[in-house]
This record gives sequence, C-alpha cells and structure tokens, in this order.
Amino acid sequence: MFLMCIFYLFSSSHAIISLIPVSAVRNKGKVTQGQFPVTWNATAVEGGTVNLTCRVDQNDNTSLQWSNPAQQTLYFDDKKALRDNRIELIRASWHELSISVSDISLSDEGLYTCSLFTMPVKTSKAYLTVLGVPEKPHISGFTSPVMEGEIIQLTCKTSGSKPAADIRWFKGDQEMTGMQKLQEKDSNGKTFTVISYLDIRGDRKDDGAIVRCRVDHESLNSTPHIAKQLLEIHYTPSVKIMPSIPLPQEGQRLVLTCESKGKPLPEPVLWTKDGGELPDPERMVVNGRELTITFLNKTDNGTYRCEATNSIGKNSAEYILIINDPNAYPGPAAPDHALIGGIVAVVVFVTLCSIILLGRYLARHKGTYLTNEAKGAEDAPDADTAIINAEGSQVNAEEKKEYFI
Repeated sequence: MFLMCIFYLFSSSHAIISLIPVSAVRNKGKVTQGQFPVTWNATAVEGGTVNLTCRVDQNDNTSLQWSNPAQQTLYFDDKKALRDNRIELIRASWHELSISVSDISLSDEGLYTCSLFTMPVKTSKAYLTVLGVPEKPHISGFTSPVMEGEIIQLTCKTSGSKPAADIRWFKGDQEMTGMQKLQEKDSNGKTFTVISYLDIRGDRKDDGAIVRCRVDHESLNSTPHIAKQLLEIHYTPSVKIMPSIPLPQEGQRLVLTCESKGKPLPEPVLWTKDGGELPDPERMVVNGRELTITFLNKTDNGTYRCEATNSIGKNSAEYILIINDPNAYPGPAAPDHALIGGIVAVVVFVTLCSIILLGRYLARHKGTYLTNEAKGAEDAPDADTAIINAEGSQVNAEEKKEYFI
C-alpha cells in the first residue's frame, strides 16, 4: 500500500510538470528583467523619408513589431505585414527592428508603436511629426511705374506651411519694418497660409531697388524661399550746372555742363541767358547738355539758365557769370582780398600813429641851452683867481636857462 502511494505521487508530479512549456521553463525569472523596447520620436519633412527604430537590450528570441497610428502592423520581425511600397525594412534582429517610411505625407503623422511579445506584451511609442513645406512666395500689388510720393502696398503670400511660416521683408541688405501679417488655416485643416503686407512711399532714391520677401521655416533647412520685386519710380528731373573753370576771365574758353537726372530720361535741355535766347550763337555753341563760350568778354556777364523736362514735369538751374579782372574778385575769392586789404589798412594806421607819438616825444625833450663864457678869466694867473675875478662869477652869474618847445 505504501509503495502504491509513492508511485501515485511520483506519477502525478510528473504529469503536472509535463504540462509546462519548455520555453517558459527556460525564460523563467528573466521575462521581466531588462526586456523593454526603447523608441525615439522623429520629425520628417513632407515628401521626405524617416527612419523608425526600436531596440531591446536583452531579448531571448522574443518577436518585435511596428504598428502605425491606425494600429495596422507594418513589420513583424523581418516580415512585412502591410502592403505599402513606401515602407522598407532597414534592420531586423532580436535586439533591433528598424524601418523606413519614404514620401512622407501629412496623414503619416501620429503615434507609432513598437511591441515586444513577452508575457505580458511590452510596448513603446514614438511620435512622428510631419512638417508642411511652405510654397514659394510671390509678391503682388506693384503696378509699374509708380510716381514719386505715391504709396505702394506690397503683398507677399505663401501656403502649405506646418507650423505657420515666418515672412520678413528686405530692401538690399536692410530689413524693413512696419509690415502686417495674417495667417489662416488651409482647407485641409493642417497647414497654414501666411500673408504679409508692406507699405512703401515712392522715392527717387529707391528707383531700381530690389525688395525681397523672405519665407523662413524649419522644413527649409536654413535655405529660405525668396521672392523679389524690382521698384521703378518716376520722378521730375533734378538739374545742376557745372562750369569747366571756377573763376572765368576775359579771353578764356568756358564750358557749362547741365547735369540732369530724371525718370523717364529728360528731353534735350534748353539754355537761355537773362530770360531770353543766347545772344551770340557764333561764340555760344550748344551741344547736347553743354554750352560752350569760345572767347569770354565782359558782355557775356549775366544769368544762364538750363531747363530739363520729362513727362512728369520740369526743373531748372541757374549760373551767374561774372568775368573776373584785377579790380573785381567776385565769388569765393572776394573774402580773401577783403581780408588782405583790411590787414594792410591796419598796418598803415599803426605805423602812422607810431610816427606821430615818436615825434611828440622827441619834441618834448629837445632843449636849447645858452651859456656865456666868463669874461676876464684869460688874464688870471690860475684857475681859482680866474673864477673869482671873472664876470658872471657864481655870485653875479646869471642862471642857465632851459627852454622847452
């Protein structure tokens, strides 16, 4: 009886053990240690390609699987599950499952899942962000030509960006300010249309300038989209007269050049003298914008006017001609001669004053001294006797007199 009980217990234990799978026995104590999939979020540009990678540090022959946001299986180990030619296998092993998705569209954005088929199944998720690439911008609102002083409103527009693109304006290398920006969602509900408005007042210095609209977006890899607009500004002529010599003198040859700038280009200039026609066509020759006086004389003195005209308006400049001679120094030289004359006058005045004062000083110190020689002194035996006996001695002598004039 005892032997039968022992046999029954042995047989029962063996039957229970045989019901446990072999793989479970081998993985016992390991399925919860170091087995957890790791994934990374990714960003892709619309139309580009992205790689999705799932890794496991410790894996005892357990399967890996990638699923899309709709929970459709893309790859199960190295076996492709979804018929989509854009999805390709990069690497499949017990420790890694990497796939690529090409020709990315906005609809591919979402949460992708990597599953590790342990007991229980472990998962890790990766979010794929798809950037919408902005369309190349275009500028509108400019009608050529623009008159000087008019307001030009330029509009720059771009669509399809996700997130919304940024628009900036430049003229040359200088960024322009004062623009207004508007953004709105496109019909697909995912991308944006961005519009920027810029007002410019027409100025002649901006004629021929290039205004640029620049669209910046993270999908463009630091290479912004740019649209350009050439400005054409029409304005009245500006006129000035340039003489060939600064101080014309009698007998010289003088050329007056009329420099005129305008848009459209001014017509041939008109030369006049003192409000009328040129008096001597033989000596005063007009060639285009130049007036040449071949031989100057004093009759040429006067005001010469140059007038330029285009379809916008007209403008003029004047030049006053004064023939220089030794007694007249008009224009810029006159102040120098006046200064020299003043200095000479001061020197002469100081010299005259010095002479007068010196004369008065000498006259005050000039004296006439009258002395009388003592009479009778010549017969005296000695000097003492001569002094005592002399007429006009110290006792009787008249004082010396000094006269001042």
